Amino acid sequence: MRKFCIVLITVFVAACATSPTGRPQLKLFSDQEVAQMGVASYEKIKQETPIERSRSVNNYVRCVANSITQQVGGQWEVNVFAQDQVNAFALPGGKIGVYTGLLKVADGQSQLATVIGHEVAHVLADHGNARVSTQAATSTAVQLAGSILGGGGGGGQLAMAALGVGAQVGVLLPFSRGQEAEADILGVNLMARAGFDPRQSVALWQNMQRQGGNRGTSYLSTHPSEGDRIQALQQHMPEALQIYNQARAAGRRPNCG
Repeated sequence: MRKFCIVLITVFVAACATSPTGRPQLKLFSDQEVAQMGVASYEKIKQETPIERSRSVNNYVRCVANSITQQVGGQWEVNVFAQDQVNAFALPGGKIGVYTGLLKVADGQSQLATVIGHEVAHVLADHGNARVSTQAATSTAVQLAGSILGGGGGGGQLAMAALGVGAQVGVLLPFSRGQEAEADILGVNLMARAGFDPRQSVALWQNMQRQGGNRGTSYLSTHPSEGDRIQALQQHMPEALQIYNQARAAGRRPNCG
């Protein structure tokens, strides 16, 4: 048992990492393993969820998403899903999904860019890895420890153990409030770098707040309060506006309609 504990603690200490803003977070998986989980989740969603066929809607969403992803590089697949939920997501492996319900709340390209920038920021900050790692560590600690002690490619065994809880784990488990707050700031900087007006991020969350009402919105169900995130964005706005003005001066002026 003592050997078991020493090995387990050693693995977790070695897996400790920091986020872009310096928050500690657990990372048990390689980027390749997490990307595999993201791609598997995305394919499952595509199989189970109707895809929006309107060319104008797809062009609009992809214009906004591509403007943002151009700032981070890589190949990103973007799909619009024909469901009324107010939601969007980005997954490791370069996958972005936007639900048509969000388009009824996000008023204009900069408000949509707020959400997409926020979701892409989760990927860039390795929040998915931290989320799945925490889930694996808490719910399958005994099985994971057994895989480690058994030897023979511990990293791959860890990945398969996490995948065993279902491909949807990469989408359905909520981020922590700390991760959400971090993604808000990183995301608003990202949208500003792309040339979208960061002041519209506050307007978006005010729209979300009004939409909540008694029925709530799926996007807000696992997130910090609208008031807290609006306040944090307002405090950060001078820096975001500086980034925005630099982007506009450099000719980044998206016009997605």
